[in-house]
Amino acid sequence: MSNAEVCYIQNQMAGHRIAHATLKGPSVVKEIVIASVLGLAAGSLWKMHHWNEQRKVRSFYDLLEKGEISIVAEE
Repeated sequence: MSNAEVCYIQNQMAGHRIAHATLKGPSVVKEIVIASVLGLAAGSLWKMHHWNEQRKVRSFYDLLEKGEISIVAEE
């Protein structure tokens, strides 16, 4: 084998080792941060939905109290 062939084979083998990423175990801090962010996002969406429903109910009862709407069917 020539010197160039040996260098080529060594580079291929070294490149093969570098190409694969080593898998690490789960990061507890990263998982806690991700779970907290997802929890806050879901909680915020739920709270906004709740406020919207509360606004609709409050508006309905205000209109009912003013007499602008009625829950009794007209004959």
